Amino acid sequence: MSGLKSLFKQTFVYGIATVLPRMLSFILVPLYTSEGVLSSVAEYGKVNIIFSYFVLFNVILAYGMETAFFRFFNKEEDRETVTGTSSITLVISSFMFFALAMLFQNQIASFIDIDVTYINLVIWILLLDALVIIPFAWLRANQQPMRYAIIKILNVAINLGLNVFFLLVLKELATEVSMFEGLYKPNFEINYIFTANLIASGVTLLFMLPFYFRVKFNFNKGLLKQMLKYAFPVLVAGIAFSINETFDRILLDKLLPINVAETDIGMYSACYKLALFMTLFATAYRLGIEPFFFSHAKTENPQKNYALILEFFVALGSIILLGVVVFADVLKVIVIRSEDYWEAMWIVPIILLANFCLGIYHNLSVWYKITDRTKFGAYVSIIGAVITLVLNFALIPSMSYKGSAIATLSAYAIMMLLSYAFGRKYYPIPYNLKKIGLYMSVSILFAFVSFYRFRGNYFVGIALLIVFLGIVVISEKNQIKQFLKK
Repeated sequence: MSGLKSLFKQTFVYGIATVLPRMLSFILVPLYTSEGVLSSVAEYGKVNIIFSYFVLFNVILAYGMETAFFRFFNKEEDRETVTGTSSITLVISSFMFFALAMLFQNQIASFIDIDVTYINLVIWILLLDALVIIPFAWLRANQQPMRYAIIKILNVAINLGLNVFFLLVLKELATEVSMFEGLYKPNFEINYIFTANLIASGVTLLFMLPFYFRVKFNFNKGLLKQMLKYAFPVLVAGIAFSINETFDRILLDKLLPINVAETDIGMYSACYKLALFMTLFATAYRLGIEPFFFSHAKTENPQKNYALILEFFVALGSIILLGVVVFADVLKVIVIRSEDYWEAMWIVPIILLANFCLGIYHNLSVWYKITDRTKFGAYVSIIGAVITLVLNFALIPSMSYKGSAIATLSAYAIMMLLSYAFGRKYYPIPYNLKKIGLYMSVSILFAFVSFYRFRGNYFVGIALLIVFLGIVVISEKNQIKQFLKK
């Protein structure tokens, strides 16, 4: 239990670093979906298309080195060489990408059909974000969660503050104070969104610069080869994950008629945000778990703790799934301000469940990371990406964003099951399948009954939620007592 205490302490702090900034970023959804901010639902769809490409290139620029850094930092005795080698490599590759992207920005803009002005801003953001990958990983590896949290929160606070200033305040100032007339440009809202992101990324890099002055730039070519070999499957998996996570917006843009594509993407993306509660929980849990997995791999019987970790994750995730579904129509009024977006609410339980399966997959992935079989992570992710692409191509023409939601759930559910099946063979962990199966099946049943049969009937929804909470408390009462005593 002492190991679990350490995990939950780190998870709490990393959770603050993840949950609070993203909860703050929730402000952006009601901001963007408010009347008079963006000109239409289609404009919000366009923003999300750009961010879909952004996610993909973020993964490519990191090329798995963050995970490789964690693995070798805990594996090698010479940690300074691990830090120096990974830092030098990422700095060089980032500037090489920057030079090439700036040189061919017009061709890139033409190829992916995005305004070159947006491409220019995104290239700068990608560079700045890539340069802080290893510094942030170093903070996590050296157990400095508070510094990590403060800088992450500052980044998002600046981004949010500038979004509000550019999209709301500046417009008003331009009409009232003549000196601001030249700063505000009508129909320039998307540029303002990415300009705010750029400034926030620049400030973050400034705060992380001391890392580069502190680190000893020891470079080991042999170590780099090992790290790249370890990282390559992680890169493949990351690209596959980006396809699973955001590529549906790109496919919706390409496969739907021009007059409906961006509007459907705008509605889909806005309602997708209601799954953020599950995403926040799963991400915070993963940030705490990843260093824990590696640091406890050599302890006596780590599998027992790994099994408990998944059990707790499923119990808490099931509560979040059911809770968000029951109160989805309350949350939509708070988060998505315009009724023009609410048509896509049908996807909310599907996307919540999809992200729940993804969170379970991340927990199950311990076996291939600990045993250095990261290629299996790539295999599973590729299978998930193929399922995503095939189902999106098959379903989008007839079902639009509903088809994308079903494709996302199918991909993550199959990835979860495949990872469990491979793990049983290569690194058996004694998961309590009865409890896990009970929590998942009951919460999914209650969630779908509440939303698709009794939507808006809070007597039924809250009753189902209370019943499920009772099941979890009764099932976990011994663990809860033991944890509170510790």
